Amino acid sequence: MTTQDPRADDRYSRQTRFVGVGHEGQRRIGAGRVLVVGCGGLGTVLVNLLVRSGVGHITVVDRDIVEMSNLQRQLLFEEADARAGVPKAVAAAAAAARINSSVEVRPVVADVTPDNVEELVASADLVLDATDNLQTRYLLNDACVKLGIPWIYGGAVGSTGMSLTVIPGDTACLRCLSPTPPASGTTATCATVGVLASAVAIVSSIQWTEAIKLLVGDRDHLNRTMLYLDVWSNDFQQGEPLTPSPDCPCCGQRRFDFLESTATSSTTTLCGRNAVQVSPGRARTLDLGDLARRLDGVGVVSTTPFMLRLEAGGHELTVFADGRAIIKGTDDMALARSLYSRYVGD
Repeated sequence: MTTQDPRADDRYSRQTRFVGVGHEGQRRIGAGRVLVVGCGGLGTVLVNLLVRSGVGHITVVDRDIVEMSNLQRQLLFEEADARAGVPKAVAAAAAAARINSSVEVRPVVADVTPDNVEELVASADLVLDATDNLQTRYLLNDACVKLGIPWIYGGAVGSTGMSLTVIPGDTACLRCLSPTPPASGTTATCATVGVLASAVAIVSSIQWTEAIKLLVGDRDHLNRTMLYLDVWSNDFQQGEPLTPSPDCPCCGQRRFDFLESTATSSTTTLCGRNAVQVSPGRARTLDLGDLARRLDGVGVVSTTPFMLRLEAGGHELTVFADGRAIIKGTDDMALARSLYSRYVGD
């Protein structure tokens, strides 16, 4: 920790009394280095819990700014952050400092890409996934498996959520379960179907608990299955125990396709147009009619046989059947990718 709180024994007393932590476990938590990728619903709850539990060094990476629609579930942010358009990582670090001044929270305002992901991951003892798109999750999976760093997957949309703990060389990785991401436009997003704050809070709480187990060194109690939940239908399921697959392109064959940029999307500013083109990293075909139905009510939608146009939030997205999209109203490539993930999907 950056500064030892003289009242640390009082601050963490209820945590150290728990048999799974104790004083030695708390010491390890204080020395821990955690990377949180994404600072939306999951990320803000994770940072909140990590800071309150005394994790000594936290790096928060996010490419977006705070908006009013975030406040329903992104628990570290306030109306003033949204009015000022503060970067999420910066707002989270400021809130964390008010909660616990004895921990270090480093904000990184950036998009996670093949160019920076290994440097970010290499400085951490473990990585917590709080991203909003599968492309970044597959990129994290590549980097963590390559470097041997544990990471904890989490996702929530609608009333559902899931979590998976990945220990390279020990458990299955994300590509063991699904060698390739679902096609773009086929998965629901929070922007199209909404999300309940309770689903977000439960998933991130599970992720935090797994992180604490790793930091204190208790691998015997780690979850080694995919957890699924639906808070609306009261459905909680635990999958079968997962083991690494020798046929897995990533952990089995040591092929890091996403890290090597062979499957990640690209962005290009369109000179003089205040627009950015986002291109998928692999061949795909979108069902524009289905996408139009999912976006109904999100904004003004119009379609032709060749493309879909969405006007929402002061931006215009023109989406083509091959997955390409032109986002008008910005020349910020990180924002364009965020809008693409929000409205089109992974």
